[in-house]
Amino acid sequence: MSQELPPGQRFYELSDLLSAYANTGFEFSDSMETPGPGLASYLRIAARDPARAATAVQQIDELLSVGLFSDEIADEVEDLPHIRPPLGTSVEDCLRVTRDHLHRFLQDPSRVPLVNPQNRWEWNHRFPELSQLLGAYFHRDFSYIYGSYDEALDEYVSSSAPEELAQAVRELGELMTMVSSDDELDTATTALGLDLLPPQGLPLREWLQQIRQRIAAA
Repeated sequence: MSQELPPGQRFYELSDLLSAYANTGFEFSDSMETPGPGLASYLRIAARDPARAATAVQQIDELLSVGLFSDEIADEVEDLPHIRPPLGTSVEDCLRVTRDHLHRFLQDPSRVPLVNPQNRWEWNHRFPELSQLLGAYFHRDFSYIYGSYDEALDEYVSSSAPEELAQAVRELGELMTMVSSDDELDTATTALGLDLLPPQGLPLREWLQQIRQRIAAA
């Protein structure tokens, strides 16, 4: 399977997993009993799609069987996020601990508490299409590209596939149901790439509802 992937993508799921560690301090902080913040974030995302964790286990096994420093996978390993092991341990040791946690998770994914995302990585993986919408169209350079909020939204709608638009509508609804307070909604949308105030003094929630209605109408 890995041989059919483009160069640098042999360990694509492991790369995503290690990105969760990178976004919570670049350290393996798991104990044998308890996952650290990075792995806990990944497990909450994987609870919605346990096949991801199964793929991560397979890729960890493949990497460890070949050897982290093998020339065969040197280019792929170089592209992975580099996470620091605790003093006196190796990256391989840490990956084995991670693998054990993933294996236990796969026995019963329902054990993972389904709480709201706790960091930027988790928000973006929980709401990938909303991350694309807000991060790519309503960023800090918005005014250099678009003449208005409506123009930016029109471009998103015209350049997105129907299934992407449907996903955006679904994710906007889920986000506003999940996040009850205005402060947390601001935190979530900032993590998802929004770097602007809503137009015309609109409350953020009302503006997001208008965006959802506009996309749904398309």
